[in-house]
Amino acid sequence: MDGSTILGIETWQPFFKAGLTHFFFSINKGTVIHTWIVLFLLLVFLLFARYSLRFKKTIPYFVTLSGVRSLMDLVGQTLGGFFFNHLSFIAAIFIFILFCNSVPIIPWLDEPTRDINTTLALGIIAISYIQWYTIRQHGLGSYIKDYFSPFFLMFPLNVMGKISSIVSLSFRLFGNVFGGAIIGLLAGKLVEGSVLRESLGLFSGFNFIILFFFGFFEGALQAFVFAMLALTYLSMALQKE
Repeated sequence: MDGSTILGIETWQPFFKAGLTHFFFSINKGTVIHTWIVLFLLLVFLLFARYSLRFKKTIPYFVTLSGVRSLMDLVGQTLGGFFFNHLSFIAAIFIFILFCNSVPIIPWLDEPTRDINTTLALGIIAISYIQWYTIRQHGLGSYIKDYFSPFFLMFPLNVMGKISSIVSLSFRLFGNVFGGAIIGLLAGKLVEGSVLRESLGLFSGFNFIILFFFGFFEGALQAFVFAMLALTYLSMALQKE
């Protein structure tokens, strides 16, 4: 697998020998590595959360149970009932995006979600999940009929509406995470290069505030927004009226 640098981004080119060297066929090396690190951290976290359920009256037990109950309430209130499959999907989406957005708290790691390919993949997965359960709920015939509602000339607009849902989910997440990463980088450059500024940033708590806000608080907010929008789209799709 040949590697190269395109637009300042280190990439892998798995189809180099076939002559396909366009940027479209390249893989962002950093995104892949950081995503796998996130998956490993997520696995450790889930194993710890599962293990903590053995010990009642502890903080990890309370936090784990409260998180699960909050997600159950959110799904139940939005969909009008409890559905284990939908809870599992929304929880997986939320926790994965939360970890992706918060991983810069660890030095030398970047958010996989500041790569448009990651957020676009998440948007496609979410909308595909919604379309699949819409067909299961109402049947294939009713699903296709909705594309021609209220009359057949609306078919192109209805198709564009589905595509715009993917764009809305993915680009909103990408824009907010990428913008936060740029602001964090600029804030770091502001105190960099001077012992006085670096000392003030360290002892005043400015560095910690920037890291916590853009690394965790905004990351959690964007993960919640994505999960809530996906859940809302699912609720609208499953309701016949």
